[in-house]
Amino acid sequence: MPMASPQTLLFCLLFLVITEGWGQQAAIPGCHLHPFNVTVRSDRQGTCQGSHVAQACVGHCESSAFPSRYSVLVASGYRHNVTSISQCCTIIGLRKVKVQLQCGGGRREELEIFTARACQCDMCRLSRY
Repeated sequence: MPMASPQTLLFCLLFLVITEGWGQQAAIPGCHLHPFNVTVRSDRQGTCQGSHVAQACVGHCESSAFPSRYSVLVASGYRHNVTSISQCCTIIGLRKVKVQLQCGGGRREELEIFTARACQCDMCRLSRY
């Protein structure tokens, strides 16, 4: 039976290491900046408009639920029987960016919008902004 060349073996090993790394990266909990296109209009009629790539926070964070400790049960009158802990992907820093708007007649305007600068897993809130 012929043996594979050292170059072929090295290529196969590198391929396995790279593809295994991609799979592990996708499985790691996390919250990351994610670009998306934004179209900005100066008014409802779209008199002036422009587009920009902004950043959002996208990902998943850890959560857990477990039976409450006895002291929690007693303190809650036996109503709080499950304790849950969760975190949400949250924007922790914003920055302003300028968007160039094209208007009728070759006129231009400039508008500032916010984009995410940094993200992290943090306490979940119903309304933050």
